[in-house]
Amino acid sequence: MLTLAEKILFPIAVLVSLYLSYITFSRMWRIINHGQGEIDWSLVPRRIKTGLWAFLLQDGIIRRRTITSLFHYGIAWAFIFYMLVNVFDVIAGYVPDFQPFGDTLIGGLYRLLADVLSVSAIVGMIYFLVRRFIVRAPALSYHENVKLHPKAPTGIPKDSLIVGLFILGHVGGRFIGETFAVVQHPDAWQPFATLVGSILWSGLSPSALEVGRHVAWWFALGLILAFLPYFPYSKHAHLFMAPINYMTRPERAALGALEPLDFEDETIEQFGAARLFDLSKTQVLDAFACIMCNRCQEVCPAYLTGKELSPSALEINKRYYTREHMADLAAGTDEVPLLDYALSESAVWACTTCGACVEVCPVGNEPMFDIVDMRRNQVLMEGAFPTQLKTAFNGMQRVGNPWSASQSRMEWTEGLDFHVPTVEENPDFDVLYWVGCAGAFDPDGQKTARAIATILHAAGVNFAVLGEMETCTGDAARRAGAEDIFYELALGNIEVLKEVGADKKRIVTGCPHCMHTIGKEYRDLGGEFEVVHYTEFVQELIEQGRLKVDGQVTAKVTFHDPCYLGRHNGIVDAPRDVLTTFGVSLVEMERHGRNSFCCGAGGAQFWKEEEHGQAAVNATRYAEARSTGANVLATSCPFCFRMMSDANNQADGAMQVKDIAQIIAEALK
Repeated sequence: MLTLAEKILFPIAVLVSLYLSYITFSRMWRIINHGQGEIDWSLVPRRIKTGLWAFLLQDGIIRRRTITSLFHYGIAWAFIFYMLVNVFDVIAGYVPDFQPFGDTLIGGLYRLLADVLSVSAIVGMIYFLVRRFIVRAPALSYHENVKLHPKAPTGIPKDSLIVGLFILGHVGGRFIGETFAVVQHPDAWQPFATLVGSILWSGLSPSALEVGRHVAWWFALGLILAFLPYFPYSKHAHLFMAPINYMTRPERAALGALEPLDFEDETIEQFGAARLFDLSKTQVLDAFACIMCNRCQEVCPAYLTGKELSPSALEINKRYYTREHMADLAAGTDEVPLLDYALSESAVWACTTCGACVEVCPVGNEPMFDIVDMRRNQVLMEGAFPTQLKTAFNGMQRVGNPWSASQSRMEWTEGLDFHVPTVEENPDFDVLYWVGCAGAFDPDGQKTARAIATILHAAGVNFAVLGEMETCTGDAARRAGAEDIFYELALGNIEVLKEVGADKKRIVTGCPHCMHTIGKEYRDLGGEFEVVHYTEFVQELIEQGRLKVDGQVTAKVTFHDPCYLGRHNGIVDAPRDVLTTFGVSLVEMERHGRNSFCCGAGGAQFWKEEEHGQAAVNATRYAEARSTGANVLATSCPFCFRMMSDANNQADGAMQVKDIAQIIAEALK
């Protein structure tokens, strides 16, 4: 098809494009490699399926924004298929009368698929351009109080327009080229190209049609050569960075399991993240993988209640900072603090660590971990944190609990008509009941602790508690950035748990935060423990016939999923199964299960004043519960219990707020 001159010119254009692409891609890769730690490439072989799944099937995006996701599928699959199409088109330019797979069924299906996907990409791209530039979808905007890089407000739409026009030009150019071809050589396997060609070109001469084919060929493939060097500067880089992200991000015992800091290494001078290169390599990579879709922002409880935090803005700000300083960062120069451009200080402290941003991201980004690392820097290096956290920090260090309570950890047992044994009294226990600080000291938490103990006693479980040997897990300290406090508490708890033989038994707890921290995060410090939430354990007891169930509870209940139970650890069925087994009429809130909305207590928010915003997180969640028409709001976390109770009292007090354990214990009487 190509003339001799064109055949010579094209390889030259390719070499120029590859040279310029090498410069920009190598800068991007050097920037990523300036991050901390090492990428664990050994994960890649067993994660290839995960990466391919994310790449080919765009896993997860259909869960939200259904219509938009369908149009995205049309573009993504077309672009993936076009990798093959472009190779064949180059060959066709050099080999006269080349036709992929020949005049066979496979060849016909290939051309049909190319024809259909071309149209799907064109229609999809028009939809996205209309959505951004004409409709101006609210989901693509940001609150005025959210910190955005100065170049982001104009840069994002500009980049979107460049990417959109590139896709329209590339796919559209190739499609137009086929419309010229089918007029010359009719092809029933290309119905859309045939239709358009018959309308536009049926009166043209063969020479004009051939010129049209040449122009379209150069336009379609030339746009690729022009766009390649721009790829690292564009959000379209997610096309290949997202699969890499999925295949290389750290393995975690649970969605939100944090990695420990190494306090034993005396050569470490920086704890936490003050600057971009203080983040891990995969966290730096996140900025290049971000597609700026704002899905994380759409589920963030802080953002949705008007706080200054937007996890999307965090990644976008990192991205625009790297764009602006690409050459310097590639050379290893990084002097600007993250707080100067990535997040405001209020935004850093607004995060509830609910994990919604991590769970929803279609490209595998984990902005929550950036925020925790920034908190670590603020606490450990700068000594700058909300003053209200001092009480909790001091209490955990001084008396082993964030309430700073000095009374006995066994006071919660008062009023029970049976004795709760300690491990000293019952060293041969089968199950260790981890009460937790809330269960020991918070009045509402004590009610739940008594209910759980009542259930265990009624089922004849051979259990014991640590009593005065128990101390705080350090969850709140860790998520507030005080990793040093967590470290000391964790090591002490691991030693005690091993000493009493809990590493060979099961641990049951009513606190999802304790369950997550002991069961999923202590293992990094040498503590391997099997920890189950009491709802899971109660479900087992019911299945074993050890609890009398007669379905006598008749309340209409809505259940609030605690973030650290449902989203972080995937436990969504057990609480519901237990409730319905006891006869509860369960009505779901709009956001439930892994998509549940946070109560507002996580990330150490329970111990500080909520950051300024338009609404309180717990009030927002309570309103959703109230709208279901249920008369009982059930939960299974002491912190959720307190937050929902407070919201109920501050609103109309129309609902009863109860822990599932209380509902069960009352039914057993």
